[in-house]
Amino acid sequence: MGRLLPIIICLCGVSVASGQERLSLTDSLQYRVGFQTTLSAGDNTPLWLNANKYGLSSLKTTNGYVRGAVERPLSADDGRCWGLGYGVDVAVATGFTSTLVVQQAYVEGRWQKGVLTVGAKEYPMELKNQELSTGSQTLGINARPIPQVRIALPDYWTIPITGNWLALKGHVAFGKTTDDNWQEKFVAPRQRYTDGTLYHSKAGYLKVGPKNITLELGLELATQFGGTSYLYENGVEKVYKNDGGLKAFKNALFMSGSDATDGDFRNAEGNHLGSWVARLNFDQPAWNLGLYADQFFEDHSMLTHFNKSGDKYMRYDFKDWMLGAELKLKHNPWLQNIVIEYLYTKYQAGPVYHDETSNIHHQISGRDNYYNHHLFTGWQHWGQVMGNPLYLSPLYNSDGNIEVCHNRFVAWHLGLSGTPLSNLHYRFLATWQKSYGSYYYLPPNPEENTSLLAEVSYRLRQGWSLNGAFAMDSGKLRGDNYGIQLSIVKTIK
Repeated sequence: MGRLLPIIICLCGVSVASGQERLSLTDSLQYRVGFQTTLSAGDNTPLWLNANKYGLSSLKTTNGYVRGAVERPLSADDGRCWGLGYGVDVAVATGFTSTLVVQQAYVEGRWQKGVLTVGAKEYPMELKNQELSTGSQTLGINARPIPQVRIALPDYWTIPITGNWLALKGHVAFGKTTDDNWQEKFVAPRQRYTDGTLYHSKAGYLKVGPKNITLELGLELATQFGGTSYLYENGVEKVYKNDGGLKAFKNALFMSGSDATDGDFRNAEGNHLGSWVARLNFDQPAWNLGLYADQFFEDHSMLTHFNKSGDKYMRYDFKDWMLGAELKLKHNPWLQNIVIEYLYTKYQAGPVYHDETSNIHHQISGRDNYYNHHLFTGWQHWGQVMGNPLYLSPLYNSDGNIEVCHNRFVAWHLGLSGTPLSNLHYRFLATWQKSYGSYYYLPPNPEENTSLLAEVSYRLRQGWSLNGAFAMDSGKLRGDNYGIQLSIVKTIK
């Protein structure tokens, strides 16, 4: 019996000190209600009042919502070998792409360190500061969550035989987008749209080093597949019912197969994209410095930076990067975090594209056209890109075209934050961007833009908090926009 007691405690979640033997699914509940309003002057809501809010935002100059949520976090069962959690998060909005927004609705279970989640949930970015970064290029926080089934190792698990030197985490997920009705309403006649698009993402991260210098390496991959694509070719509507069976799920998982429109030039089935990511951390008693990189790619060529055609190899340059640095000052409340980022996306495997033919015996495979695809409406959900918002989201398009027209750009970004008082927090963002359009959309001249944000959050007693922000855009890319955003939130734990 003595040997079985630890096992029984683990399985039943018994707290010996308290004598608690049963789990209550209504304990540790957290409630949140809130109100937000945004008022702007110009053509659109300024960038940083709209971006990186998990899609719960709008470009319309007057918008707002009332929001309510209830959640039982998995952390309520941290003392057990297993745990159960769930959440529902709903907003009633005005000036948005829909009036009723089910932002989150999920259930999840944990066994040891593994977690299974079913439903729509907001997931944070990896290896980047959540409030100061411009955003991850593949798995960002700019669009509404996609309902999915997700198996994850969310926190680093140390590999036992490595002497605490190696740890890993990651996830695999399959889901389905929910913006079919929005696409049909937004799209102009004779423009491409899709119905029932399926979604797949996976990522793995390896952490090296147990002490004050650590290196994190990761690969993030994502795919859009299945559903029905409505295209117009030479003025004639063409409808393609993409494969959504088990074979299509396998092809999404392993980046294989081919699309119905490929013909003699076979590519992987669906819209495949991803990022190589890395972060080097230096942790000291008074500060922490992180240097990170996010190298985006759209197909196999930029995934490996090599392309084999016959007996010849083509090497692609390492030009398209997001490079960043984050400095945390541990004992300086007035300025706690500093983020600097540089983005360059002009290369995209080069300006030339062709497949191997009987006359041209070498495949070039350039003009990757980031966040776009010939069959699908690109890396977007409800009009917002699902990666970094400096790629101009389709919501900005006034011609009813669901496409990212500005994906070749150079940008610099600065983010600052601090907590000068225990209940007062601020952040400041400044971004400069110069866009060259895309290989398929060439503006007469490059279009520049400067975007600023100043935001202050104040915590009151009894779970109340106030948030006020001022933001602006200046330039031809997004127009001259000015706006304020006010929110009030009440949290009960």
